[in-house]
Amino acid sequence: MTPHLADTPVLETGRLRLRAPGRQDWPLWRDFAGTERAMFIGGPFDLRSAWRAFGHVIGMWVLRGYGSFVFTAKDDDTALGMTGPWHPADWPEKELGWTVWSADQEGTGLAFEAARAARDFAFGPLGWDTAVSYIHKDNARSITLAERLGAVRDETATAPHPEDLVFRHTAPETPS
Repeated sequence: MTPHLADTPVLETGRLRLRAPGRQDWPLWRDFAGTERAMFIGGPFDLRSAWRAFGHVIGMWVLRGYGSFVFTAKDDDTALGMTGPWHPADWPEKELGWTVWSADQEGTGLAFEAARAARDFAFGPLGWDTAVSYIHKDNARSITLAERLGAVRDETATAPHPEDLVFRHTAPETPS
């Protein structure tokens, strides 16, 4: 038996597949989480913290019924990053977050493509009417991505960390 998250959706875009995280993703997550590239999500993490963080990712699906999707190329199941709905118990609002695990994938548009699909999932099947992205004030790439997704800075919202800016997403317009 191969343990996996059952009954989790799989989303597809032009180039990507978004699926639940699995144990095969652990080594890639661990390697990303231990680098300076993870500094905007609390890293770099030691092995213990990386393990707990990955368990949190999987646990979100079990506890909330939704969570971050691992995104991969359609023709290769190797994890490229993660994106999706996120709402730890102590956070003020539901979040749409993302990480790109490999520097080689930065600037390719894959994070935008994946995050847009995850946003549409949150506002569609999950029925959300708003979401935020909590982004460290120095994370220029994520700020640009949030703005490209149509999110706007919300200076009245509370962030879980004092160094984070809050970007508010609203439901995308439905084509008529």
